[in-house]
Amino acid sequence: MIFTEARELARMLRAKEVSAREVLDAHLAQIERCNPAVNAVVTLVADRAAEAAAAADERLAKGEDVGPLHGLPVAHKDTHDTAGIRTTYGSPLLAENVPAHDTLVVERMRAAGVITIGKTNVPEFAAGSHTVNPVFGATTNPYAADRSAGGSSGGAAAALACGMHAIADGSDMGGSLRNPASYCNVVGLRPAPGRVAAWPQAAPLATMAVAGPMGRTVGDVALLLGVLAGPDLRDPAALDTPGAVFAAEPSTDVRGLRVAVAPDLGGTVPVDGGVRDVVERSARVFEDLGCVVEPACPDLTGADEVFRTLRAWQFELTFGAQLDAHPDAFKATLRDNVLAGRALSGPDIGRAHLLHAALFHRVREFFTRYDALLAPVSQVPPFPIDWEYPNEVAGVPMRDYLEWMSSAYLISATGCPALSVPAGFTPDGLPVGLQIVAPHRDELGLLRVGRAFEQATGHGKVRPALAER
Repeated sequence: MIFTEARELARMLRAKEVSAREVLDAHLAQIERCNPAVNAVVTLVADRAAEAAAAADERLAKGEDVGPLHGLPVAHKDTHDTAGIRTTYGSPLLAENVPAHDTLVVERMRAAGVITIGKTNVPEFAAGSHTVNPVFGATTNPYAADRSAGGSSGGAAAALACGMHAIADGSDMGGSLRNPASYCNVVGLRPAPGRVAAWPQAAPLATMAVAGPMGRTVGDVALLLGVLAGPDLRDPAALDTPGAVFAAEPSTDVRGLRVAVAPDLGGTVPVDGGVRDVVERSARVFEDLGCVVEPACPDLTGADEVFRTLRAWQFELTFGAQLDAHPDAFKATLRDNVLAGRALSGPDIGRAHLLHAALFHRVREFFTRYDALLAPVSQVPPFPIDWEYPNEVAGVPMRDYLEWMSSAYLISATGCPALSVPAGFTPDGLPVGLQIVAPHRDELGLLRVGRAFEQATGHGKVRPALAER
């Protein structure tokens, strides 16, 4: 039951083949068995979840309407506010914070019927692609206990890989849905800005950070996107397309699609040889599926400056006042990002917007010739857990804790939706994901390409040994 696809499990619950109580008990037992080894679920509300599962069973027994996620257990990302449940953001400043309201993502999932079982681990204020913080410590990789689970949605991804919850919510600025999905052999979708409405947020018209779904299959990600997507008057940037458009199981017919492959994003980023091999093997899968595959990459000039400038500006906006009030309560890398944002001038921000516009149009034109782009999610496989970040990639020194993830954040700057799908393992058994990028706002096409690859390869069916003992 714990590894049943969420879509099938939801059907079984609605058909009364299993009860919400039974599903919850199975997942709580898996948390008890696996979580001590991975530290993915950091706050557990088992009693509250049991009450919610009982109420869900009662509603179904009475013939009341239930949502598409009825009875599915979920632990929410610890940067997503949950009413009445501790939400720490991985920061000592918020170690005992109990929000009064749900964030919009959680609100929609609960309205669709999920049973909230707790919260999943994150880096401090979700900064960085390695899930470790001073409140709860590190989340370990389910496939190798001495390796990182990625981040910032690392707890969500590790819990999925281990069967602790059925689907998961996450967020992504520079790779925070895609990187942990790659590292934990699950699926993570960064939607286009505005696809998933957000509230509350300090800068609702900023486009770099988005919320999105994770799952063990592309079909489950589509199911959850169907709940998360859609307009909301509290978000002025939200797109009007209703979520139901995305909820169906995606097609797998990709014959004739034009697919570009860029193992190092056109020479823009250094990439570990093992990761490069996985991307190149993945391209051959698409050839076998009947696609026209060519080496090509959009011109990403300026994307690095765009991402770094707008990220620093948003970090200062979000965390500047807290840094002033508590200068010793921030990790050094996060503090430096806030201060970098504070040092920006008006012309710096204006230049970033000009570069951003030019980047958007170059990428838009690229996707008039191609239906999808294949690239690495992360430039290295899961790295040792006691590192803050890899300080070199393929022999090239990294200047800071961001650069090793430029394969993901350069795509963030384009505004295109991107999916991480399990694509294989290194010779020593570490998961590697494939990043599939689609034209602006084409999540439907992206899900189709991702599911076709998933069905042709089956890499996502390889479970961590600790989860199946």
